Amino acid sequence: MRIRSRDGLIVVDIQKDFCPGGSLSVDRGDRVVPVINRLIPKFSHVFLSRDWHPPNHCSFSHSPKFVDKSWPVHCVAGSPGAEFHPLLSIPELAIVIDKGVDPDREAYSAFEETNLAKFLRDRGIDRIFVAGLATDYCVKSTVLDALNQGFETFLVQDACRGVDNPPGSVDKAIEEMKESGASPVRSEVFE
Repeated sequence: MRIRSRDGLIVVDIQKDFCPGGSLSVDRGDRVVPVINRLIPKFSHVFLSRDWHPPNHCSFSHSPKFVDKSWPVHCVAGSPGAEFHPLLSIPELAIVIDKGVDPDREAYSAFEETNLAKFLRDRGIDRIFVAGLATDYCVKSTVLDALNQGFETFLVQDACRGVDNPPGSVDKAIEEMKESGASPVRSEVFE
């Protein structure tokens, strides 16, 4: 598959808190970093989303067992856990998209309450490729929103990892993305 000048790569949430040792780590989440690093130089347009929560964000749990569908404190703006993974190769011209900044709203998608769609359209981008963490949450939401915004959308499957809780949620998310119009690809198909 040939990458065109009107293609964009969206890298979702490759942050320390989502990698091993982080407060909300995705199992082997750091294994996508080398795959993403091989993809990045192929694209003229790279967008990096990151959770950038205030300390009092509504998604943070007040229940130690997280039974209320909330999460451990993670990716607090300016904290070490909110930093991108240290081995992620960030291009000089990459655009960083902060999400989850409103303390009263959860935002899984890189499009939700951000200017991402405008950034893409302003650059004439009509085809996007999505990679990152986690397949069954923020990646899925980003892919579905991209499709709803009218972008031709590809999920780079080997450049994603999921939480898979409950078990089977990653497969279910991939199926939902495919049924909605996303095309799954693997990183080795790129020229």
